[in-house]
Amino acid sequence: MSESPYDSKLDTLEHIDKVRFLLSLVLQNLGERSNAHDASKIDSPEKEAFDEFTPKLKDSTYGSDEYKGFLAAMKPALDHHYAANSHHPEHYRWWCGICDGRFTEAQWEDAPQGPNDSGQRYCPVCSRNGIIYESWLEPKTDKGLHGMTLLDIIEMLCDWKAATLRHKDGDLLRSIDLNQKRFGYSEEMRRILRNTAAELGFT
Repeated sequence: MSESPYDSKLDTLEHIDKVRFLLSLVLQNLGERSNAHDASKIDSPEKEAFDEFTPKLKDSTYGSDEYKGFLAAMKPALDHHYAANSHHPEHYRWWCGICDGRFTEAQWEDAPQGPNDSGQRYCPVCSRNGIIYESWLEPKTDKGLHGMTLLDIIEMLCDWKAATLRHKDGDLLRSIDLNQKRFGYSEEMRRILRNTAAELGFT
């Protein structure tokens, strides 16, 4: 084999530097998320609900009927919390049946409003393409991961792990499996969440 005049070392080092810089942006984002995580729980209307129900949730089993009952009683505070925190799938609660897009409460408020004062909001993506009446946004709480970013998901996984530590029988892998049905994510996503939890020593 003849020797090539090209030496890849400099290009490789340049590539490494670029990836390091880009990873530093990821770390910066995660640092900002770390500082801001769940800050909305400290103020009304969330604080009062968490004061009452956190001790009750601690003694309940995740996913049980009792647990779901507590969440139902907390709905006004939880709706506020989900709207303020993108690491919850429920943050992306508005769904378009045409493009399958997921949107936040703020995006719903900014979306085009329907004619005739119907109060209906139309998909900000589909409406730009001339699709109106078929593309209204509907409130959903399942499949919210479709609107999330990888950074949202990393924070979500850390949040789930911390939540398991508040339950006497908390189990992150069980939570991941139960949430697959709750949020409708794929088997591939379930495996990625479990693999990531294992790599981080969460299991």
